[in-house]
Amino acid sequence: MEKLIITAALVGAEVTKKDTPHLPTTPEEIGEAAEAVWRAGASIAHIHVRDENGEPSQDKELYRLAIEEIEKRCDLIVQVSTGGAVGMSAEERLQPLTLRPEMATFTTGTVNFGKDVFMNTPEQLFTFAEEFERFGVRPEFEIFDVGMIANALHLVKKGYFTGHLHFDFVMGVPGAIPATAENLLHLIRQLPPEATWTVAGVGKSQLPMATLGVLLGGHVRVGLEDNIYYRKGELATNQQLVERVVRVAKELDRDIATPDEARQMLNLTKTSFY
Repeated sequence: MEKLIITAALVGAEVTKKDTPHLPTTPEEIGEAAEAVWRAGASIAHIHVRDENGEPSQDKELYRLAIEEIEKRCDLIVQVSTGGAVGMSAEERLQPLTLRPEMATFTTGTVNFGKDVFMNTPEQLFTFAEEFERFGVRPEFEIFDVGMIANALHLVKKGYFTGHLHFDFVMGVPGAIPATAENLLHLIRQLPPEATWTVAGVGKSQLPMATLGVLLGGHVRVGLEDNIYYRKGELATNQQLVERVVRVAKELDRDIATPDEARQMLNLTKTSFY
């Protein structure tokens, strides 16, 4: 198997400091958390940002500050979110692309999201694709249900995103695809032969889905965005969640990719953000 790429989803848009004091919310805290997961074995930092009140934001200047804090500490691939938070406009969500990060997530469909609806209309998908292409950002297609793979491949068929394709299966969100082995296998079977994939299990499904990701030759996303517990009743840190996946991978004789090895595998070219 190729080496394992570990993504650390450090912040998210739903978790708060009230939920866990370990959540990084300021640019400096995000930089410190990124360094910790880099030392633990992660090669990608997936980030959201928060304003001074700890509320979700897509302000490109906050992203710029967070990226600066990460880059001065380590060489992680920085993957920004264009999902933002439920209810944000497309214009808000697209702001961080203007910084030309190496990667950004791109959710290719609408999905029930707990008590809310995460809207991504067909028209918006083309708008987002055009902005990704405009700023030269490599997408990670963020897949909450199987139809989103078909939507992503439709964009590719229309001429967007030539080159390597990478998908992230977010499984276990209430209202979206459940986190089961059968569903993961079904998702994998929908991908083109050369595509790569990551699996992110939400809540208690994080560890079993991560283990399946290691076993099946995919890649793994963990972090406080998706799960705040190490085990029932015990709060985790981002670093602990990465360290656990590294231990699982080593027990299964799967080597861990460095950031530069991950760049090669994902066909990225590191560029300046500024």
